[in-house]
Amino acid sequence: MQDVLTIGDAMITMNPKQRGPMRFTTEFERKIGGAELNVAIGCARLGLQTGMISRLGRDEFGRHIFNNLRGEGIDVSGIALEDNYATPVNFKETLENGNGRTFYYRFPSPTEEITLQHIKEQLSGQPKVFYITGVFASLRPENVEMLREALRFAREQGVLTAMDPNIRLRLWSREEAGEAIRSLLPYVDLMLSGRDEADMLFGVQSLEEHISSFQSYGIERVIIKNGSEGAAGKSGSGETVHQSAEKVEKVADTVGAGDGFNAGFLYGLLQGYPLEKALKIGSAGGAKVVQVAGDNEGLPLLEEVEAVLGNEERLKR
Repeated sequence: MQDVLTIGDAMITMNPKQRGPMRFTTEFERKIGGAELNVAIGCARLGLQTGMISRLGRDEFGRHIFNNLRGEGIDVSGIALEDNYATPVNFKETLENGNGRTFYYRFPSPTEEITLQHIKEQLSGQPKVFYITGVFASLRPENVEMLREALRFAREQGVLTAMDPNIRLRLWSREEAGEAIRSLLPYVDLMLSGRDEADMLFGVQSLEEHISSFQSYGIERVIIKNGSEGAAGKSGSGETVHQSAEKVEKVADTVGAGDGFNAGFLYGLLQGYPLEKALKIGSAGGAKVVQVAGDNEGLPLLEEVEAVLGNEERLKR
């Protein structure tokens, strides 16, 4: 049985070899990325049985991503290579402080070939968690209804549903994103939202108010990530738990930090850990990611997380 099953658009990511505006960047390094792909890799590195539903172009980039996912130990039975599509690509711009922008070249997406029936077939294996993001929803209007039906079906199968809104305003408008994502919330059991996304959905509020807004849709567990300020979480009617961010000496690249947090939190949740410990593992995962250039290269192994938590000594030499 899979611990985590996700669905999304896997991409080739072209990372700049120098910092500054992309128009002045002359060299890039090929890597792989995508919000759901990052979480899948993060979960697999922590030892969770992980699967992904996706479609890739039947080209060299598609084969590269497929082989990388398989090498990470991810179940790729839900992934296929499609004719007549190019594998999506994005180019990153990284500034001196580690922040930056992403420029997408992803349409038409091979994920257009994913059907609801295929999703249901994968969910019939009854993974413990079905994880989605707003990125897949944004790729075309039909995906929103398909995800809604998939979430309904997952619940019928006894699968816990988890979501990160992951709003990409380069892919749809704030209004489109808000309407679509709010329509999915009644079918979500666990929310893993960044504060920025929560602000887009409900307006600027405190973390506690955002948690209440999400829980008003019937969501049992709500986590709000707040970057370097840490995170806050609440389960049911319990107290809100605040977790400070792990200290990082130097930030190399902030992309993928939220995905690293999500993978760590899902690991803690599936181990049955209390909310406080699951949040701490999530924070450790996010901190590891930002110290390495690339979307997922910094995603830690379980032993590295244990070292951050002080449970295992990590020898340097």
